[in-house]
Amino acid sequence: MTAPAAAGPFPFKTPSVRRRFASVVYELLVMFGVGLICGAIGAGLLAIAGRPQDTLSEFIAFGVYGVYFTWFWSRHGQTLPMKTWHIKVVDTLGQPISRTRAVARYLVATLWVAPPALLWHGEHRLWVIGVWGVLYGLSALLLPQRQFLHDLISGTRLIDVKPAVPQPSTR
Repeated sequence: MTAPAAAGPFPFKTPSVRRRFASVVYELLVMFGVGLICGAIGAGLLAIAGRPQDTLSEFIAFGVYGVYFTWFWSRHGQTLPMKTWHIKVVDTLGQPISRTRAVARYLVATLWVAPPALLWHGEHRLWVIGVWGVLYGLSALLLPQRQFLHDLISGTRLIDVKPAVPQPSTR
């Protein structure tokens, strides 16, 4: 279930929205683990310093996640979940992305969670973020080559790198 390759010089297929959502869910699980480790270290350091957890903790988490994503995208073109789902991020010419472009993609990708996180507070916040994330992801169905909005803005693309299945011999 991949979208056809774009007409013209770009020879790669776009992964299906379903596979990209599966990769995002897996990514959230990985981020939960990274967040727990960093959060525990950060909470310990703040407790030693006698400071309550505050907005600084959120900025540190944002930075840690940014380092994780930009390092993997600029070095390998994939995080572990992307590799599992055979998805790779490249520039619009199909080349690996630079660290600068990876940072830009990370910052623009906050469109997935920033609007509802900033606008909604209280007990329904996670629900709103979840619904927004699904709607944002489904918006890819309306965009060229079914890319996400942050990929379109940052000059990147997600491509399908699923290995070809060998055809059985008919001898």
